[in-house]
Amino acid sequence: MIEIENLTKNYGNIQAVKDISFTVNKNEVLGFLGPNGAGKSTTMNMIVGYLPMTSGTIKINGVDISENPKEAKKNIGYLPEIPPLYPDMKVIEYLKFVAGIKGIKKQDMAFQIDRAMSRLKITDKKNRVIKNLSKGYKQRVGFAQALLGDPKVIILDEPTVGLDPSQTKEVRDLIKRLGKDHTIIFSSHILSEVNAVADRILIINNGEIKAQDTTDNLEVDRNEVILKLDIEGDKDKVSDILGSIDGFIEILDTIEVSDGVYSYKVSIADDSVRKSIVSKLTMEDLSIMEITTMKRSLEDVFLDLTNNKK
Repeated sequence: MIEIENLTKNYGNIQAVKDISFTVNKNEVLGFLGPNGAGKSTTMNMIVGYLPMTSGTIKINGVDISENPKEAKKNIGYLPEIPPLYPDMKVIEYLKFVAGIKGIKKQDMAFQIDRAMSRLKITDKKNRVIKNLSKGYKQRVGFAQALLGDPKVIILDEPTVGLDPSQTKEVRDLIKRLGKDHTIIFSSHILSEVNAVADRILIINNGEIKAQDTTDNLEVDRNEVILKLDIEGDKDKVSDILGSIDGFIEILDTIEVSDGVYSYKVSIADDSVRKSIVSKLTMEDLSIMEITTMKRSLEDVFLDLTNNKK
């Protein structure tokens, strides 16, 4: 449904997107993850035709967006990070305006608008002036315009920005439902949100794709093992001992759980290193209160791939 090949975007001497390639299948929800400045919004703006690419190919439902932009864009609904709203319009006026721009037939317009408002639960706000709405409702109006025309592809850039927890859950549920009949790319900084909604995740950093797979595969597809160690004793001494053990990689996190007892989240090369850790700490009269193997979380993978360690 979406085919990206060797996509590159340069701003002068700065390469914002670096020769990336990926596909999104029909009725697949792709979570697009990356820190600020990673190239997410630039990539999405090129996919929808808002930004020209420096080089590469983008095909939407088999249509090359460079060769036939009008036909390709018919298949796309887009919600940018800042919704493209006209604040002095009423909600219903704005949606009629967008429907007209999208070329929706007059006989279909009322149905399309009513369905979009119903999906976003803004029907009761249709006669409100947009500038008088809360930030959350403005975001919903922006989402509603993206659904007009029943596009095959929906691109959502930070769709839950400004929403309260209840509204965020509603949008997540909506994305799941839409994913049954639409191909969706959505970006987010909230890892739990991506984990809950996406069929597959793509992680980008410095304009390069660092990983793309299902959450489960990303969480297990690492060589090292993650341990949780609850140890009673001097924190600096424990750190020095762990650092001296062959196969120990690093301490990922440290939390004081009670007076004199610290919980360490550590990575090791393989499970055999566990024996060395237990032996060395015991020899140094440090009490191990608990030791467990942890599943590597999506957050761990993200921080590792984007070099943003805690």
